[in-house]
Amino acid sequence: MKKLIFVLSFLIAQPVLAQLKIGYVDSDAILSQLADAQDAQKKLDQIVQEWQEELSKLEKEWKLKYDDYEKRKLIMSDQKRALVESELYQMEKDIEKFRQDKFGVNGELFQQQEELMKPVQNRIFNAIKLVADDEELDFVFDRSGDIVFLYAKPDYDITNKVLEKLK
Repeated sequence: MKKLIFVLSFLIAQPVLAQLKIGYVDSDAILSQLADAQDAQKKLDQIVQEWQEELSKLEKEWKLKYDDYEKRKLIMSDQKRALVESELYQMEKDIEKFRQDKFGVNGELFQQQEELMKPVQNRIFNAIKLVADDEELDFVFDRSGDIVFLYAKPDYDITNKVLEKLK
């Protein structure tokens, strides 16, 4: 909301004589139609699926060990019970570490996304810049982002032109 207020106040504050030309794109539409983006997303999906399977395997191993422990803990010696509890605790820590390493804020998924999507994003940005220069636009907004348009005249939508530049 703060961004919208800032943008609106900036646009209103422009001198009346200066006519702004504004365009917008729908980056979600561009990404859904761009083969490079779809390929990158397929690679990411495959990586995530492999990691999910590995995580499920680790969780199943822990569950089997835990269920076995629950059945036998009354007949175990104190030393054996402490050993199994320690193993279960370590398995839990390993599962959480795997989850964080792969899916955490700075995990491998984030790094893979950055690596695979950066060239696509650069290509899109360059196409947007070319269209903006061709159309002599002052501003181009992404309507898929944080700035929400209450109204946008369709004449300013340059999404299809950006897609054409990408082909």
